[in-house]
Amino acid sequence: MPPAHTGAPVIAGASPSSFPASSPAPASRSAAAPVPANAPAPEAREPGRPGYRRLSLALFAAGLATFALLYSTQALLPAISEGFGVTAGQASWTVSAATGALALFVLPLSALSERFGRTRMMTWSMAVAVGVGLLVPFAPSLEWLVALRAVQGAAIAGIPASAMAYLAEEVKPKALVGAIGLFVAGNSIGGMSGRLVTGWAAQLGGWRLGLLTVGLLSLLCAVAFRVLLPRARFFRPASLNPRAVGRTVRGHLRDPLLLRLYGIGALFMTVFGAVYTVIGYRLVEEPFSLGQGVIGSIFLIYLVGTVSSAAAGRLVARAGRRGALYLAVTTTALGLLLSLSDSLPAILAGLVLITAGFFAGHAVASAAVSRTAKTGRAQASALYQSAYYLGSSAGGTLGALAYHGAGWAATVGIALLAVLGVVSITLYGSHAARAERRTMTAAAVAR
Repeated sequence: MPPAHTGAPVIAGASPSSFPASSPAPASRSAAAPVPANAPAPEAREPGRPGYRRLSLALFAAGLATFALLYSTQALLPAISEGFGVTAGQASWTVSAATGALALFVLPLSALSERFGRTRMMTWSMAVAVGVGLLVPFAPSLEWLVALRAVQGAAIAGIPASAMAYLAEEVKPKALVGAIGLFVAGNSIGGMSGRLVTGWAAQLGGWRLGLLTVGLLSLLCAVAFRVLLPRARFFRPASLNPRAVGRTVRGHLRDPLLLRLYGIGALFMTVFGAVYTVIGYRLVEEPFSLGQGVIGSIFLIYLVGTVSSAAAGRLVARAGRRGALYLAVTTTALGLLLSLSDSLPAILAGLVLITAGFFAGHAVASAAVSRTAKTGRAQASALYQSAYYLGSSAGGTLGALAYHGAGWAATVGIALLAVLGVVSITLYGSHAARAERRTMTAAAVAR
């Protein structure tokens, strides 16, 4: 899912300060690689300088490949159900296993990249994810397919945090936003194109051909990534200190505001996971009876999310963070209610509203994480990613079970409960902020 955004989640709120304290500014890393005494010190990359275009294209290819793989089965769930003779809830595990494994492994793999290097972590993660992607089409049973998808999700977890840290170390601060933007674009386009390609390929030759097509395209992207990626010039290995990481993580989990933001991210993704995991089942049945290719094309609606997430910053400037979240949940809820119609244009309009609201809310929450965490911002972002993808897994599974039991209205009911959760958390945050202001005012008067 999102990336456009399905895709991608915390990346939208990243900033140069959101990376580990153990990753100093590039100028302090000139000793990372031995150079002759009379050689000029290497400079961080920026547009127009050698290596910047290669670096940007390499990370774009990485984002495209991995997120195409991550959600490759989502548009094919009705065909997978038919192929294995299983229910929507059982087939949904091919998505939930991948996103759940990513959520569990993103924090430890981001820590390992501090010790073994960003490029090495990304290379091995890409290799495993693509290798498994070429095996997935030949899974002999649903159990094997789910197991392979879990391994694939765990491998993909090594890429987002490593990519962001690599960019922060290798690119000049003034060019960092542009480089991150291209990586995010790869995430978004990969998540969308993976569903689109699998849908049309499956319509021509079945779901196994659809998955094989994505695997081969991802292999080409992985080769391009490795050929184009410049050598890291400013990385310095850091010793692994599990206790220090544990203290940082515990500190974040005790921060009330961060906990609320993690909850908001998870609940928004629960809505998105439920809707886009199940929508294919609804549209392949009467009265719509759409083909796999057409259903895959519906994911072009993700482009709406690219626009709404980009506009989130202006929205926060006008309405504040909580005002932007209220607008996002209202838009999402209206889309969910509109999707209850039996009119295809109304359903598509509902998906547009759901997608716009989700991406705007996700952008606001993920950006707030980086601003809220004063230390250990990389770990704070990794925790948000974990919550986000756990929400995706929960939404996909619960939404599919609800649909299998009581139809689309039940799936919408699950999604509306998640929306209500976002509203409740936001209202509680507003109340806590007012109470804190009253306490500070009273303390000031007392002095």
